[in-house]
Amino acid sequence: MPSPAIESLLILQDRDVKRLALEGQLKGVPRDIAAVDAKIAAEKFAIETAKQALKDLEVKKKALENEIGSAEGKLAKYRTQQSMVKKNDEYQALGHEIETTEKAIGECEGQELEIMYLIDEAKKTFVAAEAVLKGNISGHEGRIKILRERHVNLAAELQGAQAELATARGPVGERNLRVYDRIAARQMPVVVPLVSLDKCGGCHLKVSGEVISTARGKGNDPLVALPTCDQCGRIVYWE
Repeated sequence: MPSPAIESLLILQDRDVKRLALEGQLKGVPRDIAAVDAKIAAEKFAIETAKQALKDLEVKKKALENEIGSAEGKLAKYRTQQSMVKKNDEYQALGHEIETTEKAIGECEGQELEIMYLIDEAKKTFVAAEAVLKGNISGHEGRIKILRERHVNLAAELQGAQAELATARGPVGERNLRVYDRIAARQMPVVVPLVSLDKCGGCHLKVSGEVISTARGKGNDPLVALPTCDQCGRIVYWE
């Protein structure tokens, strides 16, 4: 059976492990929230990208409409001029301009039809995608709400764990606390049983006979230093 000194250290370690676990979980919550925020930003960016693509098509369509309108104005002007000229070469020149303009109008109208089709398809795609993306955003926002509640709860648990840890430090004694704190600063667990009679439960390497002897009996003497592993420095005890 462990000595009273070891028992008080085991209780302290148990409270310390709980405190460290809560601190780790608490630190992880902001990272989790940031990751979900990034997902929300990505979903919103996808929506805005789809909106912009639709706007770009609308702008192209408007530009073609303006181009067609301008060409039709020129066409009307050429036809009026052609009806008034008397020279054959001027008539033919205007006829060539009319033909070229009509061809340009036809090409623009063809492009306009293609863009109108693309706009219709983009609208259908956008409406469907927007519904999915907004649903995803809603789910992400719900996740953030849960994470924030978890942060509050963990903070409250941590306060309780810190109070329990402070209480557990009381019975340990100043000398043993110094040893415990020195080891805890570099590794956990601090206090481990001897396994297979002669091996440290932390590093699993053999300890000296002196350490085994101290762990088996002399550790009950408060004036004797705590038995520690020759290899890793952890406090060991005979289970």
